[in-house]
Amino acid sequence: MVQQSTIVTASVAAFATGLVAYAVYFDYQRRANASFRRELRRNERRKHRAEKEEAQLETVRMRQAIRQAVEDAKAEGFPADVEAREAYFLKQVSEGETLATDPTRALDAALAFYKGLKVYPTPGDLINIYDKTVPKSILDVLAEMIALDDSLKIGGSYTGGINLSDIPNVGLD
Repeated sequence: MVQQSTIVTASVAAFATGLVAYAVYFDYQRRANASFRRELRRNERRKHRAEKEEAQLETVRMRQAIRQAVEDAKAEGFPADVEAREAYFLKQVSEGETLATDPTRALDAALAFYKGLKVYPTPGDLINIYDKTVPKSILDVLAEMIALDDSLKIGGSYTGGINLSDIPNVGLD
């Protein structure tokens, strides 16, 4: 009677021998056969091309999703009352921070930060804060959202009706 461990050992040895034999055969073909090398290069180029096309399609899908999210947020509307805007802002920013911990929810987190940005009185200042606290992947999506929204005024902070060009400056020249 043959012991089971002998059978297992023989099977593992046969598998290992086959694996080594295939590695030797593959290496020989790679070194000696020009058409084999050419086919390997073709397969590598095909794989690279397919990955590149998939990445481009994913970028297009993401941009469409961002555009749709911005349009939906605009259609949903934003509060007009000062207290309602403040509560809405705090809710959206806390939701964005919560969603930002999950890298797969970057679009949702960026949308929450965008909604908060829409009701904030000085969006330029808030963008500077976001730049320091929000992960880069979410900032990239948020930048796309800001670029799609032409009604968002980013150009600086609120000055209370004061024209800054009328204020004399101290010349340090």
